[in-house]
Amino acid sequence: MTNTAHRAVFLDRDGVLSESLFFDGKPRAPRKLEDFRIYPEAKGACERLKKAGWHLVVVTNQPDLGTGKVSADVVGQMHARLAAALPIDAVEVCPHTDADHCSCRKPLPGLLVRAAERLGLALPDSVMVGDRWRDIAAGKAAGCRTILVDRKWPERREEPDLVVADIGVAAEAIEAGL
Repeated sequence: MTNTAHRAVFLDRDGVLSESLFFDGKPRAPRKLEDFRIYPEAKGACERLKKAGWHLVVVTNQPDLGTGKVSADVVGQMHARLAAALPIDAVEVCPHTDADHCSCRKPLPGLLVRAAERLGLALPDSVMVGDRWRDIAAGKAAGCRTILVDRKWPERREEPDLVVADIGVAAEAIEAGL
């Protein structure tokens, strides 16, 4: 790591900072505010990273927005809860599905690149933390180091730089220089 003022930890939302729900053999984001639960270890992990000089940027695919299965108001309230509980600097959202062929939907790096341009972040000095192969692929495509929070989802795996049990362990690894 070179420039601490311009490095970031990009954090997937569901499965890293908050609980994913599991339906039809796949993890998915909560659609109701009452189902949105922040992991208890997320607060301490984010506070330690922030204190160490990292920018914290949530990068999240939310295709249920685009399909109308969840409202922008509900997603906004979820992100307000995140911002109230955690010292995050920004939230970048992709509301598209794979069929939309957008540049922001992970596994493409658009969310990370957009945040880096807007906030003046150095992608090679940054880390992407996610729980799915799409997160790891997006981090790699953006030139970041990658950490997989292994929730044992039954899906394709992308090889990360490090595999951990939760965001707390990821924060410790980042603080130690990954």
